[in-house]
Amino acid sequence: MKAASGDKLRAMQIGVVFPQTEIGADAGAVRAYAERVEQLNFAHVLAYDHVVGADPAVHTGWQGPYDVHTTFHEPMVLFGYLAAITSLELVTGIIILPQRQTVLAAKQAAEVDLLTAGRFRFGVGLGWNAVEYEALGKDFTNRGRRLDEQVVLLRRLWTEPTVTFEGTYERVTGAGLAPMPIQRPIPIWFGAASPAAYRRAGRLADGWFPQVPPGPKLDEARAEVERAARDAGRDPATIGMEGRVTWGEGGVEKLIEQLGRWRDAGATHVAINTMGAGLRSVDDHLRVLAEGAAALQL
Repeated sequence: MKAASGDKLRAMQIGVVFPQTEIGADAGAVRAYAERVEQLNFAHVLAYDHVVGADPAVHTGWQGPYDVHTTFHEPMVLFGYLAAITSLELVTGIIILPQRQTVLAAKQAAEVDLLTAGRFRFGVGLGWNAVEYEALGKDFTNRGRRLDEQVVLLRRLWTEPTVTFEGTYERVTGAGLAPMPIQRPIPIWFGAASPAAYRRAGRLADGWFPQVPPGPKLDEARAEVERAARDAGRDPATIGMEGRVTWGEGGVEKLIEQLGRWRDAGATHVAINTMGAGLRSVDDHLRVLAEGAAALQL
């Protein structure tokens, strides 16, 4: 790969997807992964969120990509640990916000932001798993409407020492967070995979995570985001976009090609995902990330 190409790709912030489903339960492996990712000069670590998995033996015909046997470290607790051992930006991609208590999520996010000295992006979204919503005592059917209200409340809690808020779903009376976060407010990024989600991102988000690759579908989604931003009186150019590329057949050359497509599509950030590639150990994940870092001249 030529240096000039590397320079252009480095104009995007390039991070990695924490291999939730494959890293296992060993805290030493988590530490080794984060420390090596930082040594390789990646910019951020993005973590997926699931609190519980569904048991296919109970939920007959279960079709979800994850189940009760799939490992997931809780992102906010994980980030408290990672904040102590790395200076990477930490990104939730995404926290399933409507299944969580809004004020508690605001508190946790503020703490992560404080511990990372402001190197935190709070990615949020709706999720898809009704079993998980039930287990956490939250309504699955109105999650989109509740998310809109949650975002407004989060930003107030992160910027005002005392908040009184009475919405359709949320109520706070004369209460506030202490300590406050470094970033006021913390950037909120949305996972988006539907026209309604694109419009929500355009209205409310600091950035978004498309769930489609570069091409006509991404062009349509981005146009929807930008149209909603303009309708809300916002400048679409201020809204970031983070793509995702997956390590697989084709190795480094394919990875660089995918990154280039995201760059051409206007992505501000990209994360490299190594899950699902048949890598058998944490060392294997780190080996392929090292190959990518070398090719990118990070």
